[in-house]
Amino acid sequence: MKPKSEELLNMLLFTADMMLQPTFRNLNQSYEGWLYREGLMRRVKRLEKAELIERDSLSEDDRIFRLTAAGRIRVLGGRDPEERWNRKWDGSWRMILFDIPNTQNSERVKLWRYLRNHHFGCLQNSVWTTPDPLQQEEEILADGKVNAGSLLLLDARPCAGESDGEIVDTAWDFDRINERYRKLESILKQRPKGGITSEASSDQMREWARDEHHAWLDAVQGDPLLPKTLHPKGYLGPKTWQKRKTEFAAAGSQIRKFTIE
Repeated sequence: MKPKSEELLNMLLFTADMMLQPTFRNLNQSYEGWLYREGLMRRVKRLEKAELIERDSLSEDDRIFRLTAAGRIRVLGGRDPEERWNRKWDGSWRMILFDIPNTQNSERVKLWRYLRNHHFGCLQNSVWTTPDPLQQEEEILADGKVNAGSLLLLDARPCAGESDGEIVDTAWDFDRINERYRKLESILKQRPKGGITSEASSDQMREWARDEHHAWLDAVQGDPLLPKTLHPKGYLGPKTWQKRKTEFAAAGSQIRKFTIE
């Protein structure tokens, strides 16, 4: 997706009281000029076609666009943090163990990339873990080129005195994760205050929104979003998420009152 379309979806989040049912009203009015001088309607039509935004299809004059559930997940980085944190955990760790020979280095790199992108924790270079079931991985990895004797998927529980907290601390770098959330919190505090009544103030809000969104994606995409029962002490994710919701509500109020004096 092009950056301006991504930015438009993010702006839609700002107009929601609790980031639940955001809307974008009166696309031909001053808000359009603030967001994008040209091409806004083309972007809107593409997003509507992709089912990331929607409006009342029974009303030809309806100009209130809403984020769909898919659109909201897209702008949040592909996962709903609250849904992920609140999911139940059955107490079992899922392990992926592999021993891929040097002659299949490209397959090893491909597997590493897949595991990182899907937020698995690394216990060793060839031992990765997640608290979630592996049905999808079973289907994907079973169809790969890696020999079955070189790849093992397990449901496991610690049996030598290791705690779940020790597994979490080893598998994921929460110092780095918290560092990214602290950077996000710093940007949240920089939200422009006061009304949006000029070209300069609208540009400041837009730049803040872009910087905040980039910082959010950087933080959340590096975070496994573990169930609450596995959160390490001092983990900043939920706290920062609440601060983000508060700042979004304030920014949304500013945007809805946008006027040019």
